[in-house]
Amino acid sequence: MIFGLLKPYPSPLITGRGIDLDFAMLAGCLALLGLGLVMITSASSEVAAAQSGNPLYHMIRHLIYVVLGLGACVMTMMVPIATWQRLGWMMLVGAFGLLVLVLVPGIGREVNGSMRWIGFGFFNVQPSEIAKVFVVIYLAGYLVRRQREVRESWMGFFKPFIVLLPMAGLLLMEPDFGATVVMMGAAAAMLFLGGVGLFRFSLMVILAVGAVFLLVQAQPYRMARLITFTDPWADQFGSGYQLTQALIAFGRGEWLGVGLGNSVQKQFYLPEAHTDFVFSVLAEELGVFGSLATVALFVFVSVRAMYIGLWAERARQFFAAYMAYGLAFLWIGQFLINIGVNVGLLPTKGLTLPFLSYGGSSLVICCICLGLLLRIEWESRTHLGSEETEFSESDFAEEPAHGR
Repeated sequence: MIFGLLKPYPSPLITGRGIDLDFAMLAGCLALLGLGLVMITSASSEVAAAQSGNPLYHMIRHLIYVVLGLGACVMTMMVPIATWQRLGWMMLVGAFGLLVLVLVPGIGREVNGSMRWIGFGFFNVQPSEIAKVFVVIYLAGYLVRRQREVRESWMGFFKPFIVLLPMAGLLLMEPDFGATVVMMGAAAAMLFLGGVGLFRFSLMVILAVGAVFLLVQAQPYRMARLITFTDPWADQFGSGYQLTQALIAFGRGEWLGVGLGNSVQKQFYLPEAHTDFVFSVLAEELGVFGSLATVALFVFVSVRAMYIGLWAERARQFFAAYMAYGLAFLWIGQFLINIGVNVGLLPTKGLTLPFLSYGGSSLVICCICLGLLLRIEWESRTHLGSEETEFSESDFAEEPAHGR
């Protein structure tokens, strides 16, 4: 029934040529999903056995999230990009509503001192993951509507921050410093690609660095993390414990790793081994070569996402282009921060690794982003997808061969 309702709007899944997707992008993300499932199974087995008596408990839950995520990806590909553009302001209002709700006692769930989740029985929803994507969609629409104003006036440059700063404030109240940095970084990159002058962009960067410095100074635990990561061995059984255990995992892995499933650090030495620090377990079990292959996959899907934005821009589909750029920078930001934390280049932050880390909200949102990118690539390649235009299957009978 759902596919019947959406059939009037062509999609990469319903064409005269069958399924018409960017298979390179799809293959890269599916490879990350498969690797993530394998690593979650390995990294969580000891913890799951101790907590629930079933060593596959987290693997089963993660597999459910993968299925839900792929289903959400398919449904996302069925929706025209023009629909997302039209509903951008509603999504922004919804994002604010979720970020307020998660702070309400009795609705938001507190885990490890942070109110970041809303419980729905079997599942926990993390509003910050949804809010980041909704901000990208809204900001892409703003850059299209106010393109000349953004490029030529200070007011057009500052208006988005009327929305972004309150949202950042709500994220910091959870607190979720990592999500705030990723969201603001993606927004800044979108503004730059949208045509903001170099002087105004440089001023924004200076202000952002100053704001980060003040935020770090405002909370003692943030300053402690900043000091600890520079020399975690100075307090290896205290504030530096998590990072030192992660570094031990990297050291044990050497070039070829200790073998899949043979990690020692996952056996209650490394906290959050299947969530924020799954990359450390991967490095221990698969070694330098496995780690570099994983990073190469991340680089591939990120660069591919940027190229999808470039192709949309060349097709003069500017909303789709800005949205693709924003989604790409969300992935890039999380990749860099999570891996930087794991190897000790950045202070410890609770930020998941896209497609790999255990976590339902993050995984489903990543799959939705994939669906959006696949839809954008298809629309830019076929020059179709406008919801104001009626299409039939005959429109796709003579499509050119996939050239990307």
